[in-house]
Amino acid sequence: MSNRYKISSSWVSDVQDVLHGKLSYGDDRSYANSTINWQKTQKLMNVSVNSGTVFNNANVGGILSTYSLVYTTTNSYIGGVLSQNGELHLVPTTANRGQKIAPDGTVSTYSLVYTNSSGAYIGGVLAPNGDIHFVPFVAAVGQKVSASGVVSTYTLAYTNSSGAYVGGVVDPNGTIHFIPYYAIVGQKISTTVRDHITTYSLVYTTTDAYHSGVLAPNGDIHFIPRSANRGQKVSADGVVSTYSLAYTTTLAYNGGVLSSNGEIHFVPFDAVVGQKINQSGVASTYSLAYTVNDAYIGGVLAPNGDMHFVPFDAAVGQKVSANGVVSTYSLLYTASDAYNGGILMPNGDLHFIPYNAPIGQKITTLSAIPFDIGLCTSAFLNKH
Repeated sequence: MSNRYKISSSWVSDVQDVLHGKLSYGDDRSYANSTINWQKTQKLMNVSVNSGTVFNNANVGGILSTYSLVYTTTNSYIGGVLSQNGELHLVPTTANRGQKIAPDGTVSTYSLVYTNSSGAYIGGVLAPNGDIHFVPFVAAVGQKVSASGVVSTYTLAYTNSSGAYVGGVVDPNGTIHFIPYYAIVGQKISTTVRDHITTYSLVYTTTDAYHSGVLAPNGDIHFIPRSANRGQKVSADGVVSTYSLAYTTTLAYNGGVLSSNGEIHFVPFDAVVGQKINQSGVASTYSLAYTVNDAYIGGVLAPNGDMHFVPFDAAVGQKVSANGVVSTYSLLYTASDAYNGGILMPNGDLHFIPYNAPIGQKITTLSAIPFDIGLCTSAFLNKH
């Protein structure tokens, strides 16, 4: 057997658990519809991380390629959401139509009910019932795509024409939280009461505050600091609190990634150091291999445990391995404001979401054991 695989008795046991269904995903194999469970999630992650990759490129961790899009425009999409049927939906910000990528790679567009050329939505989130909610930036209404592909709008409890929210996260109770950007209140959607939208008080607000969020193993939702000078989180029981950061600056980070060991990594935008939150909630910094203004927006976890930062103005890719090693690699396409956010597909492909890029770009990891569709759609991974 090739030495690309790391074999241990525990790894074999975990693989058998996955192959024989001992790690339940729920009746419909949709992890998003089952209770969010970090122990289960981490065990499944570690099966893949420990298996290695069929194609091992030390720099990239897979095969880089580009592909054609059906629709492109300036500042078109920000972030993506993986649906329960394996389709990747790009979230429209100035785009006047939706765009999605099927599991077989086919790209297609569909009609939207509401668009705004000033920046309608930024990021999205998959609800437990299969609806994909776009997160309102300057949009005056909410918009969602049902599991069957029907697009509809709904009334919001709070909007801000300067840019209300950026990204969303589902908490362990199935409630969708929008992450405050210029918003002075939090906004959430209950999924136990059909699309019941309410607001709640925040401890800290400022302009250009946070950009996206990440669900921590203990159920806390962490807001990722963009220009905020402190961290802010919402616990599983709805308590909002703040905490100290190790590094702050204007336009510091845009988005975050949950690592296979449960640490939350902030994605560097103008920051000159990386920053992460451990499972105890303590912030620390680490050195980056490459920094530039407006470098990366959003990140995505590969099946081998690498966390890839998505290139915005960056001229190279940058990733953090499962054991914390930071490295860079060459990209096929770079440009100013190229991509914004990334998504992992069940086949192991990492897609960068096109913002100004006229072509898509992806990394085919050829993982020996890719993540299941249920894990890919879990709240730990599938969000912006």
